[in-house]
Amino acid sequence: MKYTAIILLSLILFACNTKEEKEKAKPEVKKEKIVYEFGFRLNDFKVVHDTIESGDSFGKILGEQGFDAARIHEINEKVKDSFNVRDIRIGKPFTLLQDKKAPNSLKAFVYQPDKMSYYVVDLRDSIPVAYKKTRPVVIKRRTIAAAIDGSVSSTLAREGVSAALAPELSKVYAWSIDFFKINKGDKFAVTVNEKYLEGGEYLGVESIEASYFEYKGKKIYAFPFKQDENSKRVDYYDEEGKVLKNMFLKAPLKFINITSRYTKSRFHPVQKMWKAHNGTDYAAPTGTPIMTTASGVVEQTGYTGGNGNFVKVRHNATYTTQYLHMSKILVRRGQHVQQGQIIGKVGSTGLATGPHVCYRFWKNGVQVDPLRQKLPNSEPMNPKYKQKYMAYIAPLKKELDSVSLAKFGE
Repeated sequence: MKYTAIILLSLILFACNTKEEKEKAKPEVKKEKIVYEFGFRLNDFKVVHDTIESGDSFGKILGEQGFDAARIHEINEKVKDSFNVRDIRIGKPFTLLQDKKAPNSLKAFVYQPDKMSYYVVDLRDSIPVAYKKTRPVVIKRRTIAAAIDGSVSSTLAREGVSAALAPELSKVYAWSIDFFKINKGDKFAVTVNEKYLEGGEYLGVESIEASYFEYKGKKIYAFPFKQDENSKRVDYYDEEGKVLKNMFLKAPLKFINITSRYTKSRFHPVQKMWKAHNGTDYAAPTGTPIMTTASGVVEQTGYTGGNGNFVKVRHNATYTTQYLHMSKILVRRGQHVQQGQIIGKVGSTGLATGPHVCYRFWKNGVQVDPLRQKLPNSEPMNPKYKQKYMAYIAPLKKELDSVSLAKFGE
């Protein structure tokens, strides 16, 4: 009896071990990862990602999926109010969701005009439906401080900020900083709101909350502020509430080098003689846009042997500016122009050794050096908003200074 029990127990243990070994020997079955995108469970389809190429059209893509001309026309008519098929552009991505059992049976077409949105043409029912969806965007706020090393855009890029912020900052400081004179080691700090897709993809800068630039040994702060909450107009003011915007821009071009300054004695590179140079030369590639530095009326356009193609703008009874050596004039005499408006393109017409714009500046009928002028500001802040403004910027300025102190120890 004793031996019978032992044998029975041994058989039971053997059977259990054998079962466990068989279980271990079974191949592990991995669960399929469920993927959702564009509002569809992609696991239910054969997914084809592609890009619009030259010659592609919505109709051509449908034709390649087995739709005949009559059906393509019907689909176009049904979706045209929600999705303009003519807006498809080369280089943009699209996705085909096909029936897994019948790969050429298209169930949905998805077109992505940009990272923020997409169009869906749903073909699962007999009557097609089209709609546009916008991806959820997350706004994240941060403050950075950096020292200029190279260009402003390359410095921003090294800090992980979109280089597209550089031209936005140049607009903010266009009246108070000459970016041609920004030096290596000059410092700045900026508080920005940045856009990200929910998945974490960086989309760039949404807005600027506050900033400063160190320029000629002084920090120039800029804070956007609306005096009237019901107005869409936003101006930038410094830490004392003074408006940054001047009547004149610092230069007619962006981020290009000064090659010759206003002087009473300069050796002319073409005429080979010493003479006064009553303008400031900004070198730039041919075709670079030239901006009028202030609003006004085009007083004269034309061509002379020395000036080449030129435009002269009268701003008021005191100030007049002129822009020489253009490759192309884009305004006409008597036309009213706004500050920053493109009035021509850089060239080398007239007496010029290379492409540049010679910028001339008159005050009360006398040519003067624009870089040495103390130019008038635009409309100042209404005193009734001053207290509100100072309270608003106090924490923003403190944050800029704190980040700057942590970065530079100043």
